Amino acid sequence: MIHSCTLQLYADKVWHDVASVSLLGAEEDGWKARTYSGYTVEWAFEHPRAIDAHASCARWAVGLEPIEAPHWPVFLIDMLPQGFGRQELLQRIKLPVKSGVAADWRLLQVGAGNPIGNLRVKEAADWLQTHAGPLTGFTDDEVAERAEDFSEYLASNGLFVAGSSGVQGEWPKILLTRAEDGLLYLDHALPDARAREHYIVKFGRGTDAQLASILRQEAPYMGVAAHLGLRVHAPLHLKRRALFIPRFDRRVHGGAVTRLAQESIATFTGFPGYEAVPSHDDVCLALIRYCSNPENEVLEYIKRDIANLAMGNKDNHARNTAIQRDFEGRIALTPLYDFAPMYLHPDGIARRIRWENNDNGQPDWHRVVARVCELSEMVRKERKNRGGDPISREVLVAGLKQMAPALRHIAANGETLGLEASVLDHLRLGILARADDLERLA
Repeated sequence: MIHSCTLQLYADKVWHDVASVSLLGAEEDGWKARTYSGYTVEWAFEHPRAIDAHASCARWAVGLEPIEAPHWPVFLIDMLPQGFGRQELLQRIKLPVKSGVAADWRLLQVGAGNPIGNLRVKEAADWLQTHAGPLTGFTDDEVAERAEDFSEYLASNGLFVAGSSGVQGEWPKILLTRAEDGLLYLDHALPDARAREHYIVKFGRGTDAQLASILRQEAPYMGVAAHLGLRVHAPLHLKRRALFIPRFDRRVHGGAVTRLAQESIATFTGFPGYEAVPSHDDVCLALIRYCSNPENEVLEYIKRDIANLAMGNKDNHARNTAIQRDFEGRIALTPLYDFAPMYLHPDGIARRIRWENNDNGQPDWHRVVARVCELSEMVRKERKNRGGDPISREVLVAGLKQMAPALRHIAANGETLGLEASVLDHLRLGILARADDLERLA
């Protein structure tokens, strides 16, 4: 087994070799193994100090300085296949489907050839190219009719699913791309020249009524998010038990595909693994340090937390929020995703990311605003008052107070936005309480 991998980055319609990661620890340690990573000399000289889409992540600027870490670089963990794709890959490489972290490095070498964003592992891309299988198109109805069985159907018919099903998360998902003929193809199998629209398709899970309700409500929840003034990309479409989610890390223009950089909040804050969780304070500090318009992004981030609390979306782990970086220097939160009534989950999902010493499920927003302004001043002192204006308390307060009328409208008229009556009845008092909180801000 080779104990190093090559990172490739898509820019200017070409995949570039930009960096390498070498294992210093034991492969059996999985993502917990010690590593050494470095950019190539050529890339470092072409894009010195870049932290936009030319970089592997915002925390590791392009340059000649390597990083040695007691674990994998966190952006590499983001690329590790999970879910159905992980299981299928394990079967393909003749490892037990319940293999733990000891299989991580091998899975990365074969399964990180087509992840979200603009990075990939070269060795995995090469492996995927030799195992891609036939190019087969499907109608939207054919995908929706098979729903959660669609991936199994593809695999049983010789179509290699793992190259388009490694999206992290517990819900069955697959990456599909619409071609010029109107049909949907596995994303990794379709040439860019034929791509017109890119989707993540999320499927229902089993027969549990509460899980079915969560899936049904995700599209209306995105409409609620837009009503609240949150950053959204495009409407979601539910066909039977298949939710079609337009991707925002891909842009198609003039027959060419642009891949935008995307990294999870786990990567953005430097928290490795799947159980390590940053605080909201950690996230805001990173937004202030790295985003091109920190005030906008901090306001957006706080508004999302208010929306999550108001709408019962407790599943706010470190990979349910992400950062997007483009090639013009913009670094910002991606559009909202995975916004749904997760309070319905039969496993009793708990709120994961919290405000430090200010979060029992009902944060004091006065203290939140004060804390963010404090973090802004701390960064300015680090930079000796260089690097932008401080975050304005007045701007944050005004932006948050604007949510109050929208929250009251949702409480009174949520069914017109597509919310099911039982969901709205459960949430109404909490929505109104959040509106009261915001109206008291000064």
